[in-house]
Order: sequence, then C-alpha cells, then structure tokens
Amino acid sequence: KNKKNKNKSVNDAEFPLTPPTEAETAVWNQVSAVLEEAHGILAELQSYNGAGQEIREAIQNPGDLALQEKAWNAVCPLVAKLKRFYEFSLRLENALRSLLEALTSPPYAPMQHLEREQALAKQFAEILHFTLSFDELKMTNPAIQNDFSYYRRTISRNRLNNQQLEAENEVNNEMANRMSLFYAEATPMLKTLSNATTKFVSENKTLPIEDTTDCLSTMACVCRVMLETPEYRCRFTNTDTMLFCMRVMVGVIILYDHVHPVGAFAKTSKIDMKGCIKVLKEQPSNSVEGLLNALRYTTRHLNDDSTSKQIRALLQ
Repeated sequence: KNKKNKNKSVNDAEFPLTPPTEAETAVWNQVSAVLEEAHGILAELQSYNGAGQEIREAIQNPGDLALQEKAWNAVCPLVAKLKRFYEFSLRLENALRSLLEALTSPPYAPMQHLEREQALAKQFAEILHFTLSFDELKMTNPAIQNDFSYYRRTISRNRLNNQQLEAENEVNNEMANRMSLFYAEATPMLKTLSNATTKFVSENKTLPIEDTTDCLSTMACVCRVMLETPEYRCRFTNTDTMLFCMRVMVGVIILYDHVHPVGAFAKTSKIDMKGCIKVLKEQPSNSVEGLLNALRYTTRHLNDDSTSKQIRALLQ
C-alpha cells in the first residue's frame, strides 16, 4: 500500500501539473475513477500465484474426487479475479476513448491540447503506465493461462457429465470465450488500447488522422527528451519515475504504430525511433527487457520493408 502511494507522490512531485480546468473536469473525473481502481488491479496481479500445485495433483490422480474438488475450489476464485481484470480492460478502453476525444478535438492542434489540458495528458500517461505494468506482470506469469485453461477443460468435461457448477454462473461460456481471447494475447491490455485507438480513428472520419498521431508522437518526444537530457534526468530522484517515462514512451509508440498508415518505424514517422530505442537500451536490461519485447512483438510495422536495417538491428 505504501509503495502505491509513494509511486503516486513521486510522479506528482516530479511532474507538477495544473489541476483540471472546468472544461476538463467531466472527463478527468471519469478517468480518475478508473485509475483509482488500476492500483488495486496491479496489486492483485502482482500477488497472483495460481493454483499450479492443486491442478497438478488433480491431473495426476483423476480418480481422486477430493483432489478434483480441491483444485476446482482453488481455481474458481482465481478465475473470478481474471474476469475482474478483463472487465477492467473494458473500462480502461472507455477512459482512453474519452481522453482521445478531449485531446484531439478541434480547433486546437495536438501540442496546444497537451499544453492546455495538462491534467488529461497526465492521465493519458498514467493509463499507458498501468497498461505496460499490467502486461509485463502478465507476460511473466504462466499461471494465468494454466489456471484458465484448466477451468475451461473442467467446465466442458462437466457439461458432458451434465453437472451444473456454481462457477458457471460466475463465468458463462460466452464470457469465457472473450476472456480466452484476451488472455491469449502476449500483452492483452496494450492490445485493448491499440484496438480502441484504431477504432477511434476509423469512427471519427472528419478528424484528420494526424490529430491523433501528432498527439501520440508529441508525447513520445516529450518522454524521450526527458529521458535523454541530463538536466531533466537528474531531477528524477526515483527509478519509478524513469520507468514511468519509459513505459509511457513505449505505449504511445505502439499506439502510433497501430494507427498511423505507415507506422512508427518508417523514415517519415514523426517519432525518432532510433533515439527512443537507444534511451531504452541505456537502462539496466532487467528494467527494460519487457518494454523492448513490447516493441518487438506488439507493433505492426517493425518488419515492414520501410523499416531501416539499423532500427531492426537495434531491436534484435
């Protein structure tokens, strides 16, 4: 709990920002409620240990009903947790949409928006920070997939045997299918946000796509400059703030790459990809390996012909 609050105050102290203006308040309140919940979700995912032991014993002793029941009782509360995480991703998606609408609406240019609506820009950054933190934890926790597939196998087996299970009411078949697609992704939260951003752009035909991509590239640039400029960097008294900046930078690059027709890696891209990757590679590898993997595996255009060999080599 203390760590959570420490994190929050670190970012607030090192990025002093103006409170939301009257025009921003409605969106700010909506997103605040979601971000408030995000802290709890990360803490739950961090302490997610899975039911590996119980599942193994049940599988090795198929005739032992007590062990089957023990595994089932261990898995059900975990699946309820996974359902909560999945449902949270939908709320996060709505929050992101509201922020995109606010940060790209005419008549202002993206840079003017980021200057005028600093409170919302910071929330956008916090959503990306949460998203990459969540996905890093998920990527390194195989128990999530194992628990969920055991749950689904047990349910379909019992359906054949016509047993009605209480947990069925908790997660019905349709919900289980949607959750299954979500957790099959290497980075499920990022995928959710990328899809939401792409959808936002395609639904807002009158809004020039540049308004969205410029907003993203500007944020990437701000993060890169803060990370590579010694006089800014020496103000970061805390490694959490460095990580915050790096996660936000990687998050906006991935969104940009999904939305922009030629992506983030092309020569015409407004993001200095070489600079961004270099900044990441200067950090201790244990803190950035997950971020570099996100760039390798969740971008769309890295393997395009338009990506220079140099950039590809940097990410090898």
